[in-house]
Amino acid sequence: MSSKLEAIGIAKRYGDAVALEATDLAVQAGEFLTLLGPSGSGKTTLLQMISGLVAPSAGRIEIDGRDVTHVEPGKRGIGMVFQSYALFPHMSVWDNVAYGLRMRRKSRDEVRAAVDGALAMVRMSEYAKRFPKELSGGQQQRIALARCFAYRPSVILLDEPLGALDKKLREHMQSEIRRLHKELGATFVYVTHDQDEALTLSDRICLMNQARIEQVGTPADLYDRPATRFAAGFIGHSNLLEGALDESRGPSGEPILLAAGGRIPLPINAMNAIKAPNGKGASAAFAARHTLLVRPEAPRLVEPASGFVDGTIADVVFFGSDTRVQLAMDDGSELTVRCERSLSPRVGDKVGLVWDPYRTTLLQS
Repeated sequence: MSSKLEAIGIAKRYGDAVALEATDLAVQAGEFLTLLGPSGSGKTTLLQMISGLVAPSAGRIEIDGRDVTHVEPGKRGIGMVFQSYALFPHMSVWDNVAYGLRMRRKSRDEVRAAVDGALAMVRMSEYAKRFPKELSGGQQQRIALARCFAYRPSVILLDEPLGALDKKLREHMQSEIRRLHKELGATFVYVTHDQDEALTLSDRICLMNQARIEQVGTPADLYDRPATRFAAGFIGHSNLLEGALDESRGPSGEPILLAAGGRIPLPINAMNAIKAPNGKGASAAFAARHTLLVRPEAPRLVEPASGFVDGTIADVVFFGSDTRVQLAMDDGSELTVRCERSLSPRVGDKVGLVWDPYRTTLLQS
């Protein structure tokens, strides 16, 4: 399948500062791809080069197989939605949405049909005569989306469009954006630093760190099978248990990690992902330190000495649908467990922990 949008060796430098290392990224038609990462990771720089607002230092951008690297933004067939809304305060809602169509010299009938259709899509038809100052933040964001959708671009770029909204409104607008993406069938490239937003919205996530791509995959891939320690720590809440591999195996031949004061069984195939440091022999892998990712929902509380590891309950926090238990492990490390509300863990209790080894991921530190 050919890509709708492709960045090929795209890079950006400002003098000696690297804003984005040489990067390859392909986005399929109709896909919702999120660029996720901390501040300074390069995600906004990449989006701005796709849009044409920033010229790359190297590489090229293709849309539908056409090189648009040096094509001005308004001629790339791309729609852009900003966090700041960028609405004209002196224009009505209707005229704000119509502005881009008029600039493209569409006929009066075409403008009317497109604006009315876009306002209906974002459920703002009744606000057509109002001005931006008369709208809430969420309503202004809907209008910014409608203005972009009105001329039906095949690629839509969204730069942290929900960043200025409160939590409840953000969650509502996430649902709206998912609905609109399905209705439009357009290709969305979305920038955010909010991991929950990325997991909720995306078909795939491009996780970025230190001006490069760390990992690309589905939300489930990044959550369940992170490729690096950074990916494991950035996506979701993580328990990262550090230790060394035991040269002896478990009763079923499974590898054993010595960590958190216990002997932790790993999946039978866990060693396939482990590379010996610096290209040395397999024995070097046993001498190296490794990190095991255990998500909070994986462990189950059991009696002391009957699990993989033991710990003491240091804190219990009520989260509504579940309870989070903070454990002080026997080796001094900490571990968080998500428990059902029916359990009644108490601070100071000694407990053991057990989990399905196949719900964990072994990383090399």
